[in-house]
Amino acid sequence: MRYIWRVVLAVLVLAITGAAVAQRGPASADVRKDEQAVRSALEASAAEWNKGNLDGYMSVYWNSPDLTFSSGANTTRGYRDALDRYKRNYQAPGREMGQLDYSGVSVEILCPGTAFVRGSWRLKQSGGKEPHGVFTLLVKKLPEGWRIVHDHSSGV
Repeated sequence: MRYIWRVVLAVLVLAITGAAVAQRGPASADVRKDEQAVRSALEASAAEWNKGNLDGYMSVYWNSPDLTFSSGANTTRGYRDALDRYKRNYQAPGREMGQLDYSGVSVEILCPGTAFVRGSWRLKQSGGKEPHGVFTLLVKKLPEGWRIVHDHSSGV
């Protein structure tokens, strides 16, 4: 009788373990796919910045009055205000966009459709200026694709 219970227990353990592995397999593939989609959206956005296309750069941001962008001691609310802030700081007379580069980017899928992103940014500008800093993003999968809904960037 002990032998039968051991066999039953072993079969149950294997069944439960197998089911857990089977569930993690596709989920892990989905997580990797989402992480790559978020990275691709950020890379495409940076490429637009480097072409001088601020509207293209902003395409990865949620076009909503509920978008938040925090930098320094200020928070900008809304897509339009964030775009205007970028134009004022990087496209106004005497300003320069430079070449944007990200490094150390990590993407963590918090739950389906929501990602937490952190990394570093650097702008190479004329005259050897290189403002740089760090960022954290909350990114959500919306019908139009992965969009930044909150950006907290700091730098020098």
